Amino acid sequence: MTDVAQARHASTGGGLLGRSVAGAVHHVMPVLVVVACIVAFWYAASVGMNRAWTLDQAERAGVELSAGEVIADAMNQERPVLPTPHQVFAELWNTTAGEAMFRERRGELRGNPRSLFFHAYQTLAPTLLGFLFGTGLGILLAVGIVHNRAMDMSVMPWAIASQTIPILAIAPMVIVVLNSIGVEGLLPKSLISAYLSFFPVVVGMVKGLRSPGPMDLDLLKTYSASHAATFWKLRLPASVPFLFTSLKVAIAAALVGAIVAELPTGARFGLGARLLTGSYYGQTIQIWSALFMAAICAAVLVGGLGLIERLTLKRMGMAR
Repeated sequence: MTDVAQARHASTGGGLLGRSVAGAVHHVMPVLVVVACIVAFWYAASVGMNRAWTLDQAERAGVELSAGEVIADAMNQERPVLPTPHQVFAELWNTTAGEAMFRERRGELRGNPRSLFFHAYQTLAPTLLGFLFGTGLGILLAVGIVHNRAMDMSVMPWAIASQTIPILAIAPMVIVVLNSIGVEGLLPKSLISAYLSFFPVVVGMVKGLRSPGPMDLDLLKTYSASHAATFWKLRLPASVPFLFTSLKVAIAAALVGAIVAELPTGARFGLGARLLTGSYYGQTIQIWSALFMAAICAAVLVGGLGLIERLTLKRMGMAR
């Protein structure tokens, strides 16, 4: 390769690398700007809401504080009204990386109540079980609604009406009734998660199963395709994108259901229990760290479903 060709090749490679970096920066910068604005607003709100306690304590002690001292104290209170970002992230780090998920007690390996990973595990187990149950129920109901007009006219209105009942009202009743017959632990929380997760799946699957147009259905009729063949060859594949969209909503709702189900039971473990104990003892930093852990869990679950969606659609030749 001549010197001119080498220089041209190097310049082309450098240009491609530069354009790749510029493209990455172009996509990342808006996100970083938004995050920076949120963090700045968060700090400002924390100082504004926490400074009253600092000024009150200084007045009682007969001490006059400068503006810098007021800000510094407002950003580092032990029980602030609104914790600052660095306090929340420090609590997250200390209760995840700083604590083992399990520890040995009296010769047995038991969960560590100081670990947020352990609390997340206690919440995710009923979340996933309820999500699977709710998804299965939702798919079955959707198939029945699409293929049976009587179910369409009767079941669908009841499914819609069921979602008008506040989950905070129905969760304690379900938990108390099941506890009275000796059903405790994982199952009651899973049922609450299933209750919240089945409806998005029903709606999404009904929309997906009905998405094939009249021309597609008529084409299969010309081939004398049976109802079963139409379902497996046309309706079900067409419903897959709708199904995954509804599954992402359903799994987030299932997580909310599991957290809410932990509140009326006086549970010792789980993210809901962590929120409850934090509110009892005024540990706002603990409350916010548990909220962030719940958000992280939801993001991981939805992201996992998104990955499965991409792989499935690619395998089906429907990659977007």
